[in-house]
Amino acid sequence: MIKAVSVTDVGKRRQLNQDIVFASEQALGRLPNVFIVADGMGGHNAGDYASRYTVEVIISEISLSDRLDCNDIIREAIETANKKIREAAKADDALSGMGTTVVVATFKDGILHVANVGDSRLYVIGKDIRQITRDHSLVEEMVRMGGIDRASARNHPDKNIITRAIGAQESVEVDFFDVTLEHGDIVLMCSDGLTNMLEDQEILSILLREEEISKKADLLISAANQNGGRDNIAVILMEPFADDV
Repeated sequence: MIKAVSVTDVGKRRQLNQDIVFASEQALGRLPNVFIVADGMGGHNAGDYASRYTVEVIISEISLSDRLDCNDIIREAIETANKKIREAAKADDALSGMGTTVVVATFKDGILHVANVGDSRLYVIGKDIRQITRDHSLVEEMVRMGGIDRASARNHPDKNIITRAIGAQESVEVDFFDVTLEHGDIVLMCSDGLTNMLEDQEILSILLREEEISKKADLLISAANQNGGRDNIAVILMEPFADDV
């Protein structure tokens, strides 16, 4: 039985929390479990609306889907969310230009199926920490092209410019990753409010502690806030093999 905890925090600098998390350890439609992180962007309430509405649409579409393949179910749900966000933005000037990142995951038969758009992330932690998703951001593109190194990217002034988002274009390109998990692995899904405040090794040191995952989630939030808490923070932690002895 999978065990999970989800938490968001407004951080130290923001007035409004535009990060949304959803975690269901139970089946949703034909998926055995569903986990979602969305980090909204847009002025005033638009980012909050974008992330919340995107998650609502994805949950609804997954529930209703008659597809059999996990990735097909998730892809169609994200594509529908993109369409609906754009429709809402066109219908209301206050929502114009809104968008959101999204990471969606489901765990089935030892495989973690992951989809992402934007720069929110999914990691797998065993003895070390592995970032599974790839950021859709200007700085990540610069790193991939060899323009800057990974260390410089962390504090680059254009770090928050993302190259893909739900609502940004008529069609949305979704990246998919299928990961075979090992017993003892922990999965972390998070917004950049966590990863901009904590190095991967700081995250790893917290997640390797002998604590319940609910405590570990709280420790991640606390550490991000202690390091500045410049943005909203979203965390989902899951132990896919929690009941195995």
